Amino acid sequence: MERRVKVYLTDIRNGRRLSEETPLVFKADKSGNDGNEGHVLNVYDQVKYQEILGFGGAFTQAAAVNYKKLDEAQREEVLTAYFDREKGLGYSFCRLTINSCDFSTEMYSYDDTPEDFELKDFSIARDREDVIPMVHAAREKASELLLFASPWSPPAWMKTNGKMDKGGFLRADCRQVWADYTARYLQAYEKEGIPIWGVTVQNEAKAEQGWESCHYEAGEERDFVTGFLKPAYEKAGLGDRKIFFWDHNKERAVDRGLETLCNERSRAAFDGMAVHWYSGDHFEAVDLTKKCYPDKILMSSECCALHEPGKAGITGLFGDPKLPETVETEDAFAYAHDLIGNLNAGMNRWIDWNLIVDKNGGPRHVPSGFAAPMIANEDGTYRKNLTFDFIAHFSRYILPGAKRIGFSKCDAEIEMTAAQNVDGSIVAVILNKTRADRQYAIRLEGNVIRIRIPAYTLSTIVIESQQEEKKK
Repeated sequence: MERRVKVYLTDIRNGRRLSEETPLVFKADKSGNDGNEGHVLNVYDQVKYQEILGFGGAFTQAAAVNYKKLDEAQREEVLTAYFDREKGLGYSFCRLTINSCDFSTEMYSYDDTPEDFELKDFSIARDREDVIPMVHAAREKASELLLFASPWSPPAWMKTNGKMDKGGFLRADCRQVWADYTARYLQAYEKEGIPIWGVTVQNEAKAEQGWESCHYEAGEERDFVTGFLKPAYEKAGLGDRKIFFWDHNKERAVDRGLETLCNERSRAAFDGMAVHWYSGDHFEAVDLTKKCYPDKILMSSECCALHEPGKAGITGLFGDPKLPETVETEDAFAYAHDLIGNLNAGMNRWIDWNLIVDKNGGPRHVPSGFAAPMIANEDGTYRKNLTFDFIAHFSRYILPGAKRIGFSKCDAEIEMTAAQNVDGSIVAVILNKTRADRQYAIRLEGNVIRIRIPAYTLSTIVIESQQEEKKK
């Protein structure tokens, strides 16, 4: 049976971003020895791996402040671009911060009263100014949007160093009140009409930053959750909330997993691990973690380009005079590489960082800033970075509930992943970072299409389900 194929291409040398190309049709592979055996990509929908649960970004205060500055029409465009399934990225899973983070306009907690063990002064009023209205607006676009929340630091009075920044540890005598505090946060957001699906215990649990940060060794994080956090959630009627550990770079994922999930009690308490991308690929570490704990959810909970948006300069990564070689170009290719590598290694969810930043990569209460897929302009408008379109190649077509499927490729010139959606449609995403155009035959169940993958491009190939073909 013939199956129709849609092809979407981003080719920045020719000004094409997520361009729908001429559709193709799978036909029986009767070619024999026609010289194409060395240029074949096989897709195997009979071989299934992890469930892909969704893609998203973060509702930081910086994002909410930038969103708030836009006029009503621009805000509507931003929400459509991120959360509409047909017209945008179709984001379905996003991150919140518990207390402030470096992408807040100031450092704050929900209870700054020293030694307030009864949390009499706890209040999320600060979030009602900007973050909560943006989340409500997003949920109107994506009613099934799931949210998780991460703390950068407990309030200063709960820390061994007496401040929210520069690392420090959670005071031993504050473990119960901190557990109750995060439970109170979940309850407060639920009262606002914003249910939160889960939490990570601590953002970047091994970092000592010049902004909000807190250390947890693996044993401390494990014992805090099993002895305090999980019981506090169960007592508060929040026992179904998902709990993730680590929330830091991939190079230590295996070690952290082995230490944290070392006994039956801890394996029952944690639902999965969150990782970041800032220490390099380490896709093997993701793969090994998934093999060690196949029942746990793995999510890439944060990645972003570590420079201010619009940064000038050519870095020479590609070396092609026809390519507009800015840092934004390199960011986009790095995002696609990370998405493909993580998905192929067993990742279930992938989450970007800020939804929208200003021209300086903020606002934030510490110096410098980072890029994002959307930039708020000074005149109240916004623009999309190339990373936005590259993310769309995955998030718009690989739908929540899809299963990664098997494939084989003939060479190392391209990077590739493939998945099958719940409706039976198959999606393959192919990245060509080389300066040469490539030509391949894609084979599926004895049928074949021939496709050109131009140099420096990202392509998404959507093969309609057999059920859709029968309807026609």
